[in-house]
Amino acid sequence: MEPERGPCGSPSAPPCPPAPLEPRLRRLEEELALVRAALGDALRRLGLCERHLPHAANGAIPEPHLQPDPDGLPLTPPAPPRTISVGTQTEEQPRASAEQGVPPEPPPPGSPPCPPAPAPASPEPPAPDSPTAVPSLAPRGTHKELRPKEPTQSPGTRRGNYNLEGVSVKMFLRGRPITMYVPSGLGPYGGLRTELPPERLQLDWVYGYRGRDSRSNLHMLASGELVYFMACVVILLHVPLRRQRHYLRHSDCVRCLAVHPDRLRVATGQAAGVDKDGKLLQPVVHIWDSATLLTLQQIGLGSFERGVGSIAFSSADHGAFLCVVDDSNEHMMSVWDCARGTKLVEVKSTNESVLAVEFNPQDSSSIITSGKSHIYFWTWSGATLTKKQGIFGKYKKPKFIQCFIFNTDGDVLTGDSEGNILTWTRVTGDGCTPGKGVKETYQIGQQTRAHEGSIFTLCRRRDGTVLSGGGKDRRVVCWSPALALLQEAELPERYGAVRTIAEGPGDELLVGTTRNALLRGTLDTGFTPIVQGHTDKVWGLATHPSCCLFLTCGHDRQLCLWDGQEHALTWSLALEDTGLCADFHPGGQLVAVGLMTGRWLVLDMTTQQPLAGGSDGNEQLSVVRFSPDGSFLAIGSHDNFIYIYSVTEGGRKYTRFGRCTGHSSFITHLDWSKDGHFIMSNSGDYEILYWDIAGGCKLLRNRFESRDREWASYTCVLGFHVFGVWPDGSDGTDINSLCRSHHERLVAVADDFCKVHLFQYPCACPKAPSHVYGGHGSHVTNVRFTHDDEHLVSLGGKDTSVFQWRVLGGPTPPCSRSPCTPEPAGDPDSR
Repeated sequence: MEPERGPCGSPSAPPCPPAPLEPRLRRLEEELALVRAALGDALRRLGLCERHLPHAANGAIPEPHLQPDPDGLPLTPPAPPRTISVGTQTEEQPRASAEQGVPPEPPPPGSPPCPPAPAPASPEPPAPDSPTAVPSLAPRGTHKELRPKEPTQSPGTRRGNYNLEGVSVKMFLRGRPITMYVPSGLGPYGGLRTELPPERLQLDWVYGYRGRDSRSNLHMLASGELVYFMACVVILLHVPLRRQRHYLRHSDCVRCLAVHPDRLRVATGQAAGVDKDGKLLQPVVHIWDSATLLTLQQIGLGSFERGVGSIAFSSADHGAFLCVVDDSNEHMMSVWDCARGTKLVEVKSTNESVLAVEFNPQDSSSIITSGKSHIYFWTWSGATLTKKQGIFGKYKKPKFIQCFIFNTDGDVLTGDSEGNILTWTRVTGDGCTPGKGVKETYQIGQQTRAHEGSIFTLCRRRDGTVLSGGGKDRRVVCWSPALALLQEAELPERYGAVRTIAEGPGDELLVGTTRNALLRGTLDTGFTPIVQGHTDKVWGLATHPSCCLFLTCGHDRQLCLWDGQEHALTWSLALEDTGLCADFHPGGQLVAVGLMTGRWLVLDMTTQQPLAGGSDGNEQLSVVRFSPDGSFLAIGSHDNFIYIYSVTEGGRKYTRFGRCTGHSSFITHLDWSKDGHFIMSNSGDYEILYWDIAGGCKLLRNRFESRDREWASYTCVLGFHVFGVWPDGSDGTDINSLCRSHHERLVAVADDFCKVHLFQYPCACPKAPSHVYGGHGSHVTNVRFTHDDEHLVSLGGKDTSVFQWRVLGGPTPPCSRSPCTPEPAGDPDSR
């Protein structure tokens, strides 16, 4: 998922100038001599091993005894340094550690089956500039260009190799070996069994609304609930009770919604999407009961292409039929029997975009569609659909007709991109066409200038008045049945333009906006938000250390603090650039945010004012993390470095303490040890490195010594305790985020296939089982547990969604209230 770095460490850097020929040849000769010496030493060690092993009577080397593994994991006997992977014919020499920017490690105690070479060996590996070290043939910065070819296998093949002594486990990502050492407390590897966790997740709340690119997607049901959608979830929101229910049967993003005349049944259509193997999924329409959330009918599986763009129930016959327009090139239009789920008629509508479709409320044989540069009046008779195009005549033809309604007289009112409301009347011609009866046409009888810019929505109220919503001017205007202006109101700019309007109880109006907000109010009193969300990809996520609060940031340059108990936005702040990562100070009063530009800032949670900031390089920051005691701030950058700052004066002063240098690719994840002295980090080329921060930001070259270290958090996606979360065939980018629960019993994983996984912790078994949860319509970018592990928060990428999940089934304590959150007026979590 990340771009490969250029030879000089930056995608835009120019190529490095070549060195003079003679010095390069001399350096290569020296390196070849060192390689020959190392190879000879390795051969001598192999010979000593063979002489040391006992021989059988027939002269053959006996097979070592292997203890059976209760988990069925394959074990390999002690072998020379060459690795033969389990389950494949491919043999692979492990790459030199220096190629990864890290000198080779010494073997862990007890792992070599043969005696040491006669020459004394240091317990620590030689330094890179030592005469006994074997330097990499590829200079720093060019390792990807000069790297040897990977073994012959399909990209993304993952294989495991487990040594006899149970000291280490090796996995492969894209052919690259990743060695992880088994903690001593677990005993010989194989005694650790991973099962499904007893805890489960239940979707508790969805923050946001899809208004940026969808229409007619907000309705009021007979139960008093609002129905709308976000990502793959259809949401039923009871505003007074602050309660959500969710319809979760869609496999990809929901694109359109229609409510049956009984205001109980709902039809929703989805996009096609693809599965994790890249296979195209078939779009479908679901008709379901909003009271029970049970699916009543599945319409059109295998009949639609790309996705379902518009749907509408008929009204004259009590909703017996459903009209569907798909997103194919011809925008196929079809009519279906709702009770039987059978297709009655189908026809190509137009090659232009279709934005709306509706039945005539008094005549189900009359259907209207509108969209780019057209409005069509359809007549349905038996197995045929015939259309007549609306004639604009002396009026300017708009580029888009985005919405229409039927007025009390049976005329059609359209809203277009020119800001006009056009009244279309049905006219019977004077003459008759032989064999076809009386000819009828639709003509414009009136043009009303309504808005500056586009009209996105029209709504007929119960009293016959008409509401129109403007795009550019953000106005909601009320018109008489004769289209005389009665009243208007303007939405605040921060909520965006009007996308759709629905009637609420009494005089109350419900408004969906292009900035993914839902508002309620009246034209007299104004509008207040009841649902808010992000408007672009969301990446940064942090949960408060002592309250049910969490923070998000993303490509819309908004930093948002959410109350997980009230299910509401506490405050939002505009950032100077895209926010990619965030973390709370352990005291909970400060938050650090990392930006796309390489800048970072620390904000006061109460005043939202910046207290400190800085810039480390000019590349994006991928992770910021405070140490457990709050005395250090670690910042991981795409320039391959981890910057360490000391934190003093209650988090108001930040001083550069050091820089961790050693990764050969961009930093992806990092965690602090519980004592706050060490850091574990992952990088874009699948390295696992450990750092001694208290000792001066030094790289710990003997990774074996860090196997028993305890970590305050576990968000690194590579490590012994979590390697079982990786699926077969992974290419190394399939897992975007990982988080261990605070009670250290669960691991939540966000993957590239729109899924959230819940594993048992530790998860140190290949193909570990997990609970899998859908709902997101794009790659899941981040997951975090709340402070009490009662909830899990997950972020969607392109779907801009924020999901809050309730953790069920575990012995977790009740959520404790903190002074930073007010006591709720009611019970927002009752379902």
